[in-house]
Amino acid sequence: MESTRLNKINRLIQKELGDIFLLQTKAMKGVLISVTAVRVTSDLSLARVYLSIFPSDKGAELLENIKTNIKSIRFDLGQRVGKQLRKIPELQFYLDDSLDYIEKIDNLLNQ
Repeated sequence: MESTRLNKINRLIQKELGDIFLLQTKAMKGVLISVTAVRVTSDLSLARVYLSIFPSDKGAELLENIKTNIKSIRFDLGQRVGKQLRKIPELQFYLDDSLDYIEKIDNLLNQ
């Protein structure tokens, strides 16, 4: 069971990463990156970040681009939450394809 402190840290990182991706994707027309969930380990050393990328056909390409820029994203995150967190966790990004899965099931049910 997660503690209240970890939940607050998860929400803080999710909000700030969402703002970072919003600013970075303004230049790219028709691309939307949402941070759907963040799971921080209990020792705050690692944060698993789940991203939902629209359009989904560009998801793998954008995820690879994000993974190559992890250091700059972590630096930006540290600039934003440095006053609230003493230790900025390492970031691991994963593609959240739950919306595609829901759409696929919905299409199958409508047939």
